[in-house]
Amino acid sequence: MLLPLLAAAANLADFEAVLNAQNSATVALRQWCELRHIAAPAEIRAQRQSFQNIAPPANIRRHLHLRGDDQFAFRHVTLTCGDTVMSEAYNWYVPSRLTAEMNARLNSGQTPFGTVVAPLQFRRERLPAAALRGSYCPAGAILANRARLVLPGGQPLALLIECYTPANLTAGN
Repeated sequence: MLLPLLAAAANLADFEAVLNAQNSATVALRQWCELRHIAAPAEIRAQRQSFQNIAPPANIRRHLHLRGDDQFAFRHVTLTCGDTVMSEAYNWYVPSRLTAEMNARLNSGQTPFGTVVAPLQFRRERLPAAALRGSYCPAGAILANRARLVLPGGQPLALLIECYTPANLTAGN
């Protein structure tokens, strides 16, 4: 397993390896939080943020394979482990591809998107992230990821931008 190998020292490459080993950033952050002893229990919570003046990425409808009057929704959260902010995430998703219960959970509470939609068995497609720092990610972000979550049949579910904080490398032991 990857986690015991990473226990000795944390650096950006270790962190990226944990993220890249999972389809869900939430699962990866939970593993990282546990590995680094950032909080016990290692539970990831989503804290909704204001989303005023945040424009969707160019070609959002193409990325999500939206047609006609298909709509997308937006969710902006910080993901925390205990009191430590691990990442800031921007998520454009297609509510009609979720169950009513999933949509209700996303609109209330502190459950991360990946946890809510896990029953859909999505896979993560990593996309180029070169220009994210400065346009979406706050100053000091150690890593910026862009990904698309895709359902087993190939239909896109969500487009994500994730900005990881320095706390991932400094918090814990």
